Amino acid sequence: MTVSILIFLPIVAAILTLFFKNEAAKHAALFFSVVELGIVAYFVSGFVPNATVQYVIDTPWIPQMGVYFSAGIDGISMVMVLLTTILVPLIILSTYQHEYKNAKAIYALILFMQAGLLTVFTALDGFLFYVGWEAALIPIYFICALWGGENRIRVNIKFFIYTFAGSLFMLLAIIYLYLQTPNKVYDVHAFYELSLNMKQQTWIFWGFFIAFAIKMPVFPFHTWQPDTYTEAPTAGTMMLSGIMLKMGIYGVIRWLIPNAPIGFLKMEYVVLLLSVAGIVYASIIAFKQKDGKRLVAYSSIAHVGLIAAGIFAWSIQGLQGAMIQMVSHGINVVGMFFIWDIISRRLGTRDMSQLGGIAKVAPQFSIAFLIIVLGTVALPLTNGFVGEFLLLKGVYNYTIVFATVAGLTIIFGAVYMLRMYKQVMQGELNELTATFTDIKGSEKLVLGIICALIIVIGVYPQPLLHLSEASVTNLFQTVSAKFTAAKF
Repeated sequence: MTVSILIFLPIVAAILTLFFKNEAAKHAALFFSVVELGIVAYFVSGFVPNATVQYVIDTPWIPQMGVYFSAGIDGISMVMVLLTTILVPLIILSTYQHEYKNAKAIYALILFMQAGLLTVFTALDGFLFYVGWEAALIPIYFICALWGGENRIRVNIKFFIYTFAGSLFMLLAIIYLYLQTPNKVYDVHAFYELSLNMKQQTWIFWGFFIAFAIKMPVFPFHTWQPDTYTEAPTAGTMMLSGIMLKMGIYGVIRWLIPNAPIGFLKMEYVVLLLSVAGIVYASIIAFKQKDGKRLVAYSSIAHVGLIAAGIFAWSIQGLQGAMIQMVSHGINVVGMFFIWDIISRRLGTRDMSQLGGIAKVAPQFSIAFLIIVLGTVALPLTNGFVGEFLLLKGVYNYTIVFATVAGLTIIFGAVYMLRMYKQVMQGELNELTATFTDIKGSEKLVLGIICALIIVIGVYPQPLLHLSEASVTNLFQTVSAKFTAAKF
C-alpha cells in the first residue's frame, strides 16, 4: 500500500459526499474521514521510525517536463499526516450543531482540502508539492467566501491575494531549482544535491520564505490572519489554524532549509528577530481584544512565532520542539475555536465584556475549557509544555536574549488566556449567560477527545517524538554538514 490512497481517498469521498442530501452528507463526510484516519493508523503501525521514506509512490505524471507523481512518508511527514487525519474528523464532528445552506458542499470542500494538505505533507516532487499547495487554497477560499461573516468578501480577497502572491514566489524558486538539475526533474532529493552559490541560495531562500511566512504567518506577513480567522466559519477557521498554517512550517523544514542551507545560515538572525518580534507584538495586541475568537487568532500568531524561532535557532531540540508543537498547537487551537463557537451559538456574542459566570450553569463545559486553556499556556503535564520547553531550549542555545524575550511573552500569554477564562466563566451570571446550557452529544465528544489528547501527549510525548526523531536528526546533520563545508 502506498501513500497515494491517502491523497485520492478524500478526493473520491468529496465527490461522493455531493450525492448525499445535506443531513446525510455530514455523516458521510465523517465516515470517510474516520476511514482515512484508520488507514493512517495502519501506516503508523507498520512505520519504521528511521530516516527513510516509506509507502512511496513514484510514477511518471508529465515525464516530458520531468514531473513525477512522487510521494512518500518519513518521520517528519508522518507527524503531519497524523495531525491532519486526527483533526479533520473532529472538525467535521464539531459542525454537527450547525445548519449550513447547501451543507453537502462545505463537507465536500473540507474533504477536498484534506487531499491538498496531505499532498503537501507527502510530496517528494516539487511540482506535486506546488499543486497540493494551491489545491488546499481553493476549497478554503470558497468555505470562507460562502459561509463566512459579514465582511467575508473583503477579508477573503485580501487572504487570497496574500497567499496566491506568496505562492508565485515559491513557484519561481521551484522552477529555478528544476532548471539547475542535470536531468531536469522536480525531485526533492535532486534539489538537495545541487551546489548553488550564496547569491543563488539567497534568492531561493526568499522565494520559499515569503510563501511560507505568509502561510504560517510570521510577522510582518500576518496581517491577513486575524480578520480571516474571525470572519471565516468555525470549520474554516479550524482548518486554517489547526492544519493549513502547518504547511508553512513544514515547508520551511522540508523545502527551504535543505535547498538553501547557506541562504538560511545568512538570514537566520533576521528571521529569528522577526519571529520574536511577532511573539511580542501578537501578545500585546491579544491583551486588548474583547472578541474571544480574535484573541485566539492573535494568540496563534504568538505561538507560531515561537515555533519559527525554534526552527531558525537551528538545533535538534528546536526542530523536535517544532514537530511536537505543531501537533499540540493544532489540537489546542481547534479546541479553543470550538469553545468560542459553542459560546457564540448559544449566546449570539463573542464579546467577553458581556459574559461571565458560565461555569455555574455549565460545569462540564467549564472543565473542558480550562483544560484547553492550560494546554495552550503550556502548563506542565499538558501537550503545550513539551513543545514550548524544547523550543525555548533551542532558542536559548542560540542566544539567551531571544530566549528571555520569548519566555516573557509566554508568561504574557498565560495572563491573557487565564484572564479570558476568568472573565467568561467566573463571576456572576447575567441575563444573557443565565440561559447558557451545558455541552451535550457531539460537543461533549469533540471536547472530550481534545482534552484527552492534551493530557495524554503532555504526560507521555515519547511516541510522537520517536516518530520524527531519526528524520529530524538526519536533516540536522545533513544541513549542518553543508554549513561546515561552506565555512571552509
